[in-house]
Amino acid sequence: MKAAVYREAGKPLVLETLPDPVPGPGDVIIRVHRCGICGTDLHMTEGHQWQFSPGTVPGHEYSGEIVEIGANVTGFRAGDLITALPSTGCGHCEACHHGNLALCHNAPGVMGGYAEMMRIPASVAIKLPATLSAADGALIEPLAVGLYGVRMSGIQPGDRVLVMGAGAVALCTIYWARRLGAGRIVAMSRSARRQALALEMGADAFVHYGDNENDGIVEALGRQPDIVFECVGTPGFLMKGIQHARTLGKVVSMGFCTSPDQVVPAVAGYKGVSLQFPVGYALKDFHYVADVMDAGHVDPKMLISSVVTLDELPTVFEQLRGPNNETKVQVAPRAL
Repeated sequence: MKAAVYREAGKPLVLETLPDPVPGPGDVIIRVHRCGICGTDLHMTEGHQWQFSPGTVPGHEYSGEIVEIGANVTGFRAGDLITALPSTGCGHCEACHHGNLALCHNAPGVMGGYAEMMRIPASVAIKLPATLSAADGALIEPLAVGLYGVRMSGIQPGDRVLVMGAGAVALCTIYWARRLGAGRIVAMSRSARRQALALEMGADAFVHYGDNENDGIVEALGRQPDIVFECVGTPGFLMKGIQHARTLGKVVSMGFCTSPDQVVPAVAGYKGVSLQFPVGYALKDFHYVADVMDAGHVDPKMLISSVVTLDELPTVFEQLRGPNNETKVQVAPRAL
């Protein structure tokens, strides 16, 4: 099979021919139909403290068609369109007990969507409803990120919400904040490029960063936000979120910043602000996302700005490191 392989930090992915995967007793093999490019993939190929091991085939936002089934697998058959958690678990740690396999450090992940085929443990796979396409299936993982973060925030009906950022994670957060009870939602970003998309996903107003941003937020929400979702992932934005939150409000860090980020504890403490750092999701979140997409309200496929081939992936991957007009790029490894 053809695959895009990470070989060296700061270098483009390399297209290579690898052996086709073989299923173990509890595995399925899929022909990958779609795989989203995630900002984490970009970050973990740049040589930071957190990076992939050389030889890794990245790609964790995938969907595909089952073409082979292990001897002990039940509930799936060839031809099923599936997606899966990109994590497995040891079954014995606290993370596994809570169903958040992304936090289990004792078991391997399930990556490899930048390839024509993948081996996936059936225990972390879900069959897509018949109404959903491969493009829908590859959006379930980023939507589950947003669902988990919003749910863990303890959002209450009527809460006023500020979402900092307008990338894929921010837009998915807006999507779920609207569906889980937010009263009013403001999206805030430096660029107006995704303003219409943020409003379509559920935001009530859009505010630009700048000297008057606080006035714009308060005007749009009627008061300071009860919950601030920081979805930028750049140093300085966690503190900015603390400054915007109301007294006894919450700041939820979803940008997954991997660099030191200075916070003044006294400022947060004097406002009584709570900080949360949700990472991951559970298999039930994937099922719930699929069910909501199946119900058909807002179509999350509006997040997809481009679809590229596997041959185009290395070049597009490098382009995404710089200024660009993309929201969610999906890779189609094979022509469908």
